[in-house]
Amino acid sequence: MKAFSDLLDRLVLTPSRNGKLKLLRDYFAETPDPDRGYALAALTDGGLDIPAIKPAVIRALATERMDEVLFSYSYDYVGDLAETISLIWPEPENQISNDDDPSLAYVVEALSRASRSEAPAKFASLLDRLDPPGRYAVIKLVTGGLRIGVSARLAKQALADFGHKDVVEIEELWHGLKVPYTELFSWLEGTTGKPDNLAKALFRPVMLANPVEDGDLATLDIADYRAEWKWDGIRVQVSSEGGVRRLYSRSGDEISGAFPDLMDALIFEAVIDGELLVGVPADYTGTFSDLQQRLNRKTVTQKTIQQYPVFVRAYDLLMLDGEDTRTLGYDERRARLIELLKTIDPARFDLSPQVEFDSWEKLDELRKTPIHPIIEGVMLKHKDSPYLPGRKKGPWFKWKRDPHTIDAVLMYAQRGHGKRSSFYSDYTFGVWREEGGVLELVPVGKAYFGFSDEELVLIDKYVRDHTTERFGPVRSVKATENEGLVFEVAFEGLSRSTRHKSGVAMRFPRISRLRWDKPPAEADTLENLEKLLDGVVS
Repeated sequence: MKAFSDLLDRLVLTPSRNGKLKLLRDYFAETPDPDRGYALAALTDGGLDIPAIKPAVIRALATERMDEVLFSYSYDYVGDLAETISLIWPEPENQISNDDDPSLAYVVEALSRASRSEAPAKFASLLDRLDPPGRYAVIKLVTGGLRIGVSARLAKQALADFGHKDVVEIEELWHGLKVPYTELFSWLEGTTGKPDNLAKALFRPVMLANPVEDGDLATLDIADYRAEWKWDGIRVQVSSEGGVRRLYSRSGDEISGAFPDLMDALIFEAVIDGELLVGVPADYTGTFSDLQQRLNRKTVTQKTIQQYPVFVRAYDLLMLDGEDTRTLGYDERRARLIELLKTIDPARFDLSPQVEFDSWEKLDELRKTPIHPIIEGVMLKHKDSPYLPGRKKGPWFKWKRDPHTIDAVLMYAQRGHGKRSSFYSDYTFGVWREEGGVLELVPVGKAYFGFSDEELVLIDKYVRDHTTERFGPVRSVKATENEGLVFEVAFEGLSRSTRHKSGVAMRFPRISRLRWDKPPAEADTLENLEKLLDGVVS
C-alpha cells in the first residue's frame, strides 16, 4: 500500500499535467502486477467493487475508537472523511515496516471477498497496520472519488506514454479489458502482442469541438462548413454489433441499464454518435431536467419509462455493417446516416437537422434565437472532416448561446475536497421572494467554480466572519437585505423543479463575478427568474 499511498500524496501535491503524467508513468514502470492494475482501476473508476465497506461502516469504526462528538468536530474541521479518520485513528503499537506493508492486491482482494459481517473487522485490522497516508489511501480506495486531479483520460494518456502507444489505441481496447489489466501491461511493455479484443460494441473515442473564439470565423471559408443545432441533452454513443447492444456516455461509461426502452430499438449493425433527449421526436423534446429523471440509474421503473421516454438525435455515423466510416468525410458519413435512419424506429432515432445560413452574421442571429428552447447553440463541421478522436483545432467548432446571468445572495457554504478541503468553496445562493408582504431568500442553485484562488481566500474569510449556524461541514452565512455577499451567477438555462423550494433549477451555474459593491436588497427576485423561465422553456 505504501507505493500507492505515496502516489496519491504526490498526485495531490502536483498541480501540473506533465508532472502528474510523469508520476503515473513511473508508478506503472516500477510497480508489479497486479498492484498497478488495481491502482489503474481505482484511478479510472474501472470496476473495483468492495460493496461491504460503506462510509457509514467507516464512521462507525472511527466512533468506536474515539468520542463521537470529538470525531464530529474533527470531521467538521478537516472536511474530508478519509483524511479525518486517517489522522485520528490510533497509531499502531509498532511502526510499520516494509515487510509488514500489505500489497494493494491483498487489500483489494481481501476486502472484495469479505462478507458484510466480516468486512468491518478486516478493514479495522488493515487500518491498524497502516500509517496515516496508507489509511487515507485505503479509505479512498473503498469509498471511491479519489479527487486527486487525475481523470480517466489522463491515466490512459500516461499508459500510452509508458508503452509508447497512441492513446486512441488504448481507448478502443479499454472496454474489452478486465481488471487488473495484466494483458494490457504486458503489451505496453512489449512482452506480448496487442490484446485480442473480441468484445463487440466497444466504445470509440469521441470527436470534440473547439469553442468559437475571436477571429476564428474570419479564417474559415463559409462554403466549407455545415451547421447543426447543438441540443441540450447528453452526448452518447449507440453501439450495436453482432447482437451486442451498448449505450455509452461521451466519457465511455456504459449507461445501457437505465435505458432499456432505447436498447430494444437497436436492431442494426452500426455505431451512432448523437444526443440523448427525452421526448418523442415528431411531437416534443423535453428539458434536461426531464432527462435527469433517467440518468445515473442502474434500473428504471416502467412508470418512469412511460413518463420520460428517450430518443437519440443522431449527429454522426462511426461504423456501418462492419465498416469503419470514421475516415470518410463528414458529408459522406451524414449521407449514409440518413439512409440508415430510414430503417430505424423513428420514435427512438431521428436526424439532427442542419441550419441553413449564407453569412456568419446570419448564423449568429440563429444562434442567439434558436428554433427550440432546448438548443444550446450551433455546431460548425467541415464538410470533408474525418471523425478524429479528441479535440482537434479546425474541423469542428461549437458556438454556444450567450449565458444568462442573475445577481444572487450567498446563503450557505460547504467545505471543498482535496486541496480545497480547508476552504469553504461550495456555495449555495438564493434570490428574493415575497411571501405575505415579507421578503425571504430562497435557494436557486449551487456552484463551486468560476472564481480565482485569490477570490476563494476572500470568500472563505467572509464565510468564517459571517457564519450564523453550523451543520457539520456546512455553514449558514448571514444574508439579509442590508448585509450579505452578492454573486453574479452565469447559467445556461432554467427548468421547473419540484425538488427545489424555489421551483426552479439552473443548468451549469457558475460564479462569474463577485459583487462586493452591490447591496443584497438589489439582488434578483424569483419573479424575475420565472419570467426568464417562461422565455427559456416552453
